[in-house]
Amino acid sequence: MAYKIVKLGHPVLEQVAEPVQQFDTPELRELVDGMFETMYANKGVGLAAPQVNVSQRVTVIDTSNGEDPDAKVVLINPEITKLEGTQLGEEGCLSIPGFREDVKRAMKATIRARNVKGEEFEITGEELLARAMQHEIDHLNGILFLQHLSALKRDLIRRKIRKLQKAGEWD
Repeated sequence: MAYKIVKLGHPVLEQVAEPVQQFDTPELRELVDGMFETMYANKGVGLAAPQVNVSQRVTVIDTSNGEDPDAKVVLINPEITKLEGTQLGEEGCLSIPGFREDVKRAMKATIRARNVKGEEFEITGEELLARAMQHEIDHLNGILFLQHLSALKRDLIRRKIRKLQKAGEWD
């Protein structure tokens, strides 16, 4: 079941998500499956549970756009354990549609997380995967990519969004 993505302005996006306590449940599997479905339907490479109005530390990532089943990553209660190098690249966000900006991130990221069954694992990603993991974990901490921009760029985007809201084009 696909979910509705909440947009900038929704309070859940600025809250720290709650850790998952119960693993290997039908509800958790349903959430993860629905998040993948939602992400693919919106042509994203990552999606965090708060973006579908669920305040839980769950994120899904697939940098292959659904073309490689082995590229599917589920991170539950993730923690960044190591960041290396830097990269500057364009980022967008399904909760801030229509806006893309260059964001500085680590080139390589190592994450410790749990899978749907609750098993702990570690994953290291480089380039796009590293960027996606950092972006999605930011969501779990109530941080949007706009917070990585200069105050000037951030204010400009927020003003444009306010105009869209007034025009009824941003819900």
